[in-house]
Amino acid sequence: MNWNDLTTLVNYESFARGLGHNLVPLDEVNGFKIRPGFFLENGAVVIPGGVSFTVHSQNAKAVSLVLFRREACEPYAIIPYPQNYRIGYVYSMIVFGLDIEEFEYAFSVDGEYRPGKGLLFNPKQFLIDPYSKAVTGQSRWGERKNDSCHYKSRVVANDFDWGNSRDPQIPMDDLIIYELHVRGFTFDPSSGVKYPGTFAGLADKIPYLQELGVNAVELMPIFEFDEMRDVREYKGNHLLDYWGYNPVSFFAPNTGYTAGIEYNREGIELKQLIRQFHENGIEVILDVVFNHTAEGNENGPVISFKGFDNNVYYMLSPDGQYYNFSGCGNTLNCNHPVVQQMILECLRYWVTEYRIDGFRFDLASILGRNEDGSPMSKPPLLQSLAFDPILANVKLIAEAWDAGGLYQVGSFPSWSRWSEWNGRYRDDMRCFLKGDPGLAMIVADRLAGSHDLYDPLHRGKNASVNFITCHDGFTLHDLYSYNSKHNEANGWGNSDGDNHNNSWNCGTEGETGDPQINELRKRLIRNVFTALLCSRGTPMLLAGDEFGNSQGGNNNAYCQDNQVSWLNWSDLDKNRDLFNFVQQLIQFRRLHPAMRNHQDASRCGLPSFSKHGVQAWYLDPNPETHLVAVMFTGYDATKQRDDIIYLAINSHWETQTVALPRLPGRLRWHLAIDTTLAAKDAVNLEQSAMKPTGPTIKMIGRSIIVLVGQ
Repeated sequence: MNWNDLTTLVNYESFARGLGHNLVPLDEVNGFKIRPGFFLENGAVVIPGGVSFTVHSQNAKAVSLVLFRREACEPYAIIPYPQNYRIGYVYSMIVFGLDIEEFEYAFSVDGEYRPGKGLLFNPKQFLIDPYSKAVTGQSRWGERKNDSCHYKSRVVANDFDWGNSRDPQIPMDDLIIYELHVRGFTFDPSSGVKYPGTFAGLADKIPYLQELGVNAVELMPIFEFDEMRDVREYKGNHLLDYWGYNPVSFFAPNTGYTAGIEYNREGIELKQLIRQFHENGIEVILDVVFNHTAEGNENGPVISFKGFDNNVYYMLSPDGQYYNFSGCGNTLNCNHPVVQQMILECLRYWVTEYRIDGFRFDLASILGRNEDGSPMSKPPLLQSLAFDPILANVKLIAEAWDAGGLYQVGSFPSWSRWSEWNGRYRDDMRCFLKGDPGLAMIVADRLAGSHDLYDPLHRGKNASVNFITCHDGFTLHDLYSYNSKHNEANGWGNSDGDNHNNSWNCGTEGETGDPQINELRKRLIRNVFTALLCSRGTPMLLAGDEFGNSQGGNNNAYCQDNQVSWLNWSDLDKNRDLFNFVQQLIQFRRLHPAMRNHQDASRCGLPSFSKHGVQAWYLDPNPETHLVAVMFTGYDATKQRDDIIYLAINSHWETQTVALPRLPGRLRWHLAIDTTLAAKDAVNLEQSAMKPTGPTIKMIGRSIIVLVGQ
């Protein structure tokens, strides 16, 4: 029998520790033979002939295991944990004679019910395992769970063969991240995939992603969530909790994203997808939500954590009310040692079992709050994640703010380990590119990797994840088509979503047939892509922006499981020239290490980074300065020559004449990118075909040029 055969018989972790061998029952309860289980192994662990179930509760008086037939609503057995099966706050029991394909399970936890003290014990409420590897009850997308039934946990066989699959291990400064929603990416019929809206459907689009040139996908939440939690009907539209920022279970993949039901093999399709991504040189980053859960506030359901230890897992006021720094009803008590342990074990699980390459932490400032909600200078959770050996090669990316007003862009506790979504980059670049005053000096720093925010000595060179658009807000097309949000379809009277979009409709709100406005909008879009992909730092693109995806001005499409959010792939044919432009920009970035942060110093004596304006070597600090230029230099070891890049942005509406910095020796400036040209002509990748320039160059209003010194 070979190793792979063995792993089909016994869970790998159990086998590796020699667990489950020569174990015999010691007791019998309600007709089931049992013995004490593996107290150090949270959740369900399969052994030959049985399953170990381990849970913990600080304040419970008694715990029972509840067994159900597959998809049944009522249990067929309840097995109380004997008191001698408890050590400290941990209850652990092996139940013999269980076939994992024939049952599902939950827990009944008894104790005091005193909401004012944060205690919500109710033995009649069945709870899913906090360490569930799969959750039943919401497996078919968009189908409401039977209200008389319960969420239940399912034991998952750990028998996936990764073969010789290797993680890409791409340096942060070489990444080009592509943020997407698993369902919305392929659900529209125009996607042409066999299984739309699923992990399998996404796998069918890997050749497209390769063609575009991105090498990392950031998947919006794929932890098990309940899209039916806030289901509403509004003017004929079926509104769901579509985005998925509503976790039910942190260890379980969302079964609504699978092409078929994977009884006791949950995660197989996702693992196959990740393996295919890795085989094609693409990393996988998960958007993880550890700031709140789907249990909500006082009016929310009891699914798991509330029933096990409400006052441990959540931040509560002295009278038992929920602090709401997440804006979603509750706040996970991340720096309680028990919750810290769960989050650390969870991330380790996704890295070891799913080979995940990185995590983007939603509302990550919450992870740095103390149990009373106050910010901590050295949050133990963040420090533990930064130094954990299993996570050593994993990207850690923080959304460095929360809904409680804690904004930490540039100051997020990092230990030179954490990167950040650079919200300042987004806001400053949006404002400058549409012509706002007073930003020239700041924008030069943004283009250079925002070292004014992220001191390389303390944060390393790769702390900034640069983006202009993401799932939350306008698409890039809409950024230059709308001055105001248009979220009426969400059913909240257009009160939801951000009111400060720093957008510009170019003179007309929404779509227009005016050719001059449309041409200006196209150029502004080219400007954004050029600035983003030529900035130091890690660029992130929003899926669909590369072919002009629109949400009709909706900047908060969290509930729109329809054409508003689904990518319309016919736009790719309509805007193929834009796709090709972005594709060429990505290639240009890869050809020039000076725009990235790991390059060696140039040999010609020019500084790694310098600021310029209308005059070379001088950027006028006047608030009315609308032209910013930066020069990047480095040594290209592959080509054994200096790499010199000059990027100039004219956000003014008038033409400006720019004096270029002189280059040493016989080097001359050559035009590589000009956003005033049509998309098909705007990028020149062939150095021999780049046109040389004189000592000055004229830039028309609202345009960007990129020059190469050669």
